[in-house]
Amino acid sequence: MSLIVALLLIFLLAGMVKGVIGLGLPTIAMGLLTVFYPPATAASLLLIPSTVTNVWQLCLGAQLWPLCKRLWPMLAGITIGTLWSVLPPLSSNNTWVHAGLGLILCLYALWGLLAKKLPSSARHERWLSPLIGYVTGTITAATGVFVLPAVPYLQTLSLSKDELIQALGLSFTVSTLALAAQLLWQQGLPNMNVGLSALAIVPAIVGMYVGQYLRQFISETVFKRCFFIGLLLLGGYMLLSDVLK
Repeated sequence: MSLIVALLLIFLLAGMVKGVIGLGLPTIAMGLLTVFYPPATAASLLLIPSTVTNVWQLCLGAQLWPLCKRLWPMLAGITIGTLWSVLPPLSSNNTWVHAGLGLILCLYALWGLLAKKLPSSARHERWLSPLIGYVTGTITAATGVFVLPAVPYLQTLSLSKDELIQALGLSFTVSTLALAAQLLWQQGLPNMNVGLSALAIVPAIVGMYVGQYLRQFISETVFKRCFFIGLLLLGGYMLLSDVLK
């Protein structure tokens, strides 16, 4: 029962973060779930709520088809990188996966805290998109986190705010489905608790509604800073706990 309560609270928090800043649900959820579950199990619990909330975000806009046509090389790279990663997959139970996830969270947090506005990469998009997609896919396959380097890259494409939110939803949806296929391929899904994963949809959506409401009263800049500091502490704990074993 305590694990179910922890799972519900994790997805409530992760959904609230996503509601405020448009991303963070899989990152927060994956980082906290691995405190209670093995990485492959944590990733499988993430699949249904992540897919539902990302499809919801994906549909909040009128640029879906143009974005699909523009971003398909990156999406193809994500799929290929996830299914045929050069890194050991989550389901392999490598001892470094937990530390690797912590490192990814730390890098993402440091980028969020320290990075300035990045220059536009639109003129290099033709060759950069599939490369960014593949690297994102390999990291997804190994850690279950699919924010790097896709999120910073999308922020350099001179997209409008609405286009960026929809592009993030598109990238996250493809990443989630590719991860599901990879876990199934690697026999990581037979032990998936579909009921728990489906149950997590409720707190995730409630959290998103709460986050969207709070967005009206909270400075997004302050919230992002607190979010990235929290990720840095969580990632540092995961990294050091494995190093010091």
